[in-house]
Amino acid sequence: MNGLSDASPTAAHGGSGDEAGSMSQAEISEFLAQIEDITPTIPDVVASHYLNKAGVDTTDPRMSRILALAAQKFLSDIINDALQTNKLKGAQNRPAKGKEKKYVLTLEDLAPTLAEHGLTVKKPAYYT
Repeated sequence: MNGLSDASPTAAHGGSGDEAGSMSQAEISEFLAQIEDITPTIPDVVASHYLNKAGVDTTDPRMSRILALAAQKFLSDIINDALQTNKLKGAQNRPAKGKEKKYVLTLEDLAPTLAEHGLTVKKPAYYT
């Protein structure tokens, strides 16, 4: 009993199955099958370590894969938002030329985006 395939989708959503966000058992089974074919950026061993450190005791490798994919999506969203912010800021400060600019992710670019996602970062005292 791993908690994934045994749970009904209606129980997970707290509804009767008629809700717009609910998934059928077939959709859940298909999703779980697809999870096994995906290789996330964060290794399963690392995801399992942090699951165990957080107190989640599971032997189902799909749980660590789902955590790794969720973390990858979260990081991807943050980095993409920071890049878009940097591009907008850079477009105001530079003339349009034919050369493509390489972007460098700095803490000054990343901090506002992290704040939008509920994370606060500060420079260590030795950098100020």
